[in-house]
Amino acid sequence: MVKSILLLIFCSVISLSIVAKDARSFQGKASFYARKFNGRRTSSGERYKNNGYTAAHRSLPYGTLLEVTNKSNGKKAVVRVNDRGPHRRKVLLDLSYAAAKKIGIVRRGIGNVRVRVLSKQEIPNALYASARN
Repeated sequence: MVKSILLLIFCSVISLSIVAKDARSFQGKASFYARKFNGRRTSSGERYKNNGYTAAHRSLPYGTLLEVTNKSNGKKAVVRVNDRGPHRRKVLLDLSYAAAKKIGIVRRGIGNVRVRVLSKQEIPNALYASARN
């Protein structure tokens, strides 16, 4: 009885760690905001800026920093979640125009990306690297 309870607890801990690990990075399609949205309010209340490095995600908390990598060319950008969306079903993330341009998806309008949620320890280094590139 005790062994089965310990086994159950062990399996629960393992499964939770796998879920948590998967929640820190994900892959899918990203698109970007049209320039006509410049100056309009986002769902967080701040104004959208074409030249900012921001993104819309359906559920991540506002202020979450993400490293977005274009899978076809390896280009990266660090963005901050400040809006809800995208409103198209198969799109995972809407990027600001500047972020989309930096990773090279403006011409096609959409691209396959890998997204990684940055931890507090990674934020200063990621912002410094993003500003240099």
